[in-house]
Amino acid sequence: MKLLLIEDEPSVISLIQRSLSASGHEIAVAMDGQSGLQMALQHEFDIIILDLMIPVINGMEVCRKVRSAEIATPILMLTALGTTENIVSGLDAGADDYMTKPFKLAELEARLRTLTRRGKEAEKEKPVSGLKIGDLVMDTVTKTVSRDGQPIDLTATEFRLLEFLLMNQNKVLNRMEILENVWDINFNLGTNVVDVYINYLRKKIDKKHKVKLIHTVFGMGYVLRQTYEDSK
Repeated sequence: MKLLLIEDEPSVISLIQRSLSASGHEIAVAMDGQSGLQMALQHEFDIIILDLMIPVINGMEVCRKVRSAEIATPILMLTALGTTENIVSGLDAGADDYMTKPFKLAELEARLRTLTRRGKEAEKEKPVSGLKIGDLVMDTVTKTVSRDGQPIDLTATEFRLLEFLLMNQNKVLNRMEILENVWDINFNLGTNVVDVYINYLRKKIDKKHKVKLIHTVFGMGYVLRQTYEDSK
């Protein structure tokens, strides 16, 4: 793989370069956000490894600008900031995965393989043009969602989560299933990032409607189904 590493800590750069180069990967390095952004915009990479706390332009803004330029290269955020709020912010900015420092090289390589595999599978799959339940409609080609004919604005992560729920409607999904399929990552089971995003979706999908679609099955997970009972 051809990788872009945007990182300003020499020890981390050296560690990643030695390990990934030994595995046959080509590593390009940028030590600040501005040069990293320029490289991402001007060259093609298989994956971008991005630190958050970098000079000139921080990693969050780099990620947003890359996505604004409609570059779909998988982005793995690698940072010491590991709270749920940091994870949610990183994913909302357009990251595909999020690892906290310190990290194990074996896990880093496993994450990179997963991101590469998911990208290849997405290229092969013919997109399903429409998914729906009741009056909630999703177009996976135009990336639009509406309920009762009214458009709903979702972030990229909210869209992926809703798509997974729609593809598994009436099936109870536990948190780990959601994490592995929506983000392709294994967060610490103690994190509440799934609950945070379910709450985001409820506010946008269910709040103004009598028929609730997103439900909690206590002790088991979440399910998308039609019912007039209130979601908890």
